[in-house]
This record gives sequence, structure tokens and C-alpha cells, in this order.
Amino acid sequence: MKRTYQPSNIKRFRRFGFIKRNKNNKKILYRRRLKKRKYLTISDR
Repeated sequence: MKRTYQPSNIKRFRRFGFIKRNKNNKKILYRRRLKKRKYLTISDR
């Protein structure tokens, strides 16, 4: 029998990640792209 918790980073970040949590994330990502950031969000690491 399979256990209930099958961890997956993709599902985790889609459900609870930066993009889901922040309403004005488009502006934040836009600013980080302008600054040529290596990582746009924490989930990119």
C-alpha cells in the first residue's frame, strides 16, 4: 500500500510557493528580471 505523503517539490511550490502566496508577484518578478537576478524565486534554487 502506498503511503499518503509522496513528496514532490513541483507540487509543493505550486501549492504553497511564492507565486501562489504573493498577489503582486508579477511586479516583484519583473524587478528581479531587470536586476538580472540569477534566482527569481526561492524555488529556482
